[in-house]
Amino acid sequence: MTRTSLPTTITTSSPRLAGHLLVECLVAQGVTHAFGVPGESYLAVLDGLHAQREHIRFITCRQEGGAAFMAEAVGKLTGRPGVCMVTRGPGATNASIGVHTAFQDSTPMLLLVGDVGSDMRDREAFQEVEYLSFFKSMCKRVERIDDARRIPEYIARAFATAMNGRPGPVVLVLPEDMLTQTVDAAPLARVEPVQAWSDPGALRSLREMLLKAQQPLVIAGGGGWTPQAAQALQRFAENWQLPVANAFRFQDTFDNHHPLYAGDVGIGINPALAQRVKHSDLIIAIGPRLGEMTTSGYTLLAAPCPLQKLVHIHASAEELGRVYQADLAICSTMNAAARSLEVLTAPVTVPWAAHAAQAHADYLVNTTPQALPGLPWDTSGGPAGAINMPQIVQTLQKHLPTDAVLTNGAGNFASWLHRYYVHHGLAKGHKTQLAPTSGSMGAGVPAGIAANIATGRTVFTIAGDGDFLMTGQELATASQHQAKTIVLLLNNGSYGTIRMHQEREYPQNVSGSALANPDFAALARAYGYAGVRITHTKEFEAQLLAALQRSQGTVIELMISPEVISTRGTLSAITQNALRSKV
Repeated sequence: MTRTSLPTTITTSSPRLAGHLLVECLVAQGVTHAFGVPGESYLAVLDGLHAQREHIRFITCRQEGGAAFMAEAVGKLTGRPGVCMVTRGPGATNASIGVHTAFQDSTPMLLLVGDVGSDMRDREAFQEVEYLSFFKSMCKRVERIDDARRIPEYIARAFATAMNGRPGPVVLVLPEDMLTQTVDAAPLARVEPVQAWSDPGALRSLREMLLKAQQPLVIAGGGGWTPQAAQALQRFAENWQLPVANAFRFQDTFDNHHPLYAGDVGIGINPALAQRVKHSDLIIAIGPRLGEMTTSGYTLLAAPCPLQKLVHIHASAEELGRVYQADLAICSTMNAAARSLEVLTAPVTVPWAAHAAQAHADYLVNTTPQALPGLPWDTSGGPAGAINMPQIVQTLQKHLPTDAVLTNGAGNFASWLHRYYVHHGLAKGHKTQLAPTSGSMGAGVPAGIAANIATGRTVFTIAGDGDFLMTGQELATASQHQAKTIVLLLNNGSYGTIRMHQEREYPQNVSGSALANPDFAALARAYGYAGVRITHTKEFEAQLLAALQRSQGTVIELMISPEVISTRGTLSAITQNALRSKV
């Protein structure tokens, strides 16, 4: 293992509050934005943010869950920990949803929690929580800083832990009285992630396995990818003419326009791709954990021993062999792994060339808009219940810039983007998809706001009505901090995913999934966004173009029937199939 840079000399500083030192340490690590909700438990840190306001910007959020989603989004976009600051007790527990998302998505993140003073500890003081027990199953490390002189050590270790191996979140607990101590320590040098290189012997074994394969398939995804790594992956695929599929909600890992792209392996997988995964004789998984969503409930690859030959390349040694017993396991970071793979000498011809071409052809068929059985699409302003969602996505594809960031939370509404939107991806220089593999509702709106604040790029968010109301108040955060996003809000008056599952398991017994909603367009205007409501497909393009031209953000409320429940079937069809199966 090697370091990508050497430490630099840091001069000592004059005595100042520990809270100020902590902020200086964040600045030394390159942090330019911190997201949070202020609290009296870390006033000294807030004062430090005021002192360093020319170097780091504190984004005041409306709820800690939204702040944590914003930090997680920055971690995904930059590859360095996004920073979230919250107060003790309820602040920390609210923020836990973003920590859990960062953990399951392998995203570097740092959560700083103001805590009760050390003289109050272990008395169940006001809002006191035992954070090690609370957070230990959803982050890489939980630590409390009791000695203010060690703040630089803890911050540097937090960044190293969050970025090295499998990226993930770190939680640091900050006792209130520690932050008000006077200290003369100095920040440590900026931490860069360690690159773990593939074992040469393992690479030779991988080449031998490829030479014996007839229908290999690459599945790429997970955390730790850079544009350089994605470009190296593309060269590896081209050298060997390998079909490449992207893991669940990492659809920007490999260029979707590339003739070797086979589609995404996740919820609502193309049935042809699912069969291709099952029938492959060699799966090369580069980066993904191979979790439940990517493996369709551990059925595409049987656990613990897949029927296919499996090469699993992952940055964490602890992840290798945890679920799947791979035929070849390689511990390597994505940048190093992809660069190692691209130099493997390939034969002049491979026996799976037609297999690769057919994989891409199947992907193209899957992205060709198809009417749902029993529901003709509205193409000319027909009934509102037949909104043409594939055409909506085609309009997005036509007008959004190629570096636009697309975000979503959790719900069936996201499947329209996942199936029909074509990402240029990281190989073109930009990460373009922010979507929670943890299935966290409410992630999309705050993630989009953070993406616009951090990058200035065009941001499009798709949300459901239930999903939006989890974190929609963060539009106030966007307006306050001059962020602009475009939110397409699909209003079908229900928790659609749950309703779909209810009809599959307990047809016609609706319970708990119906919603009575506000006027979302009016609500958006109250927050400082433009708000419009449309009921026909033909209205969308003009509203999208207007939203792109506005200086402020826009919510486009799309009234849609619950019948348009998924990309592959209507709600009525699901109900009828369930009823027939119970006869």
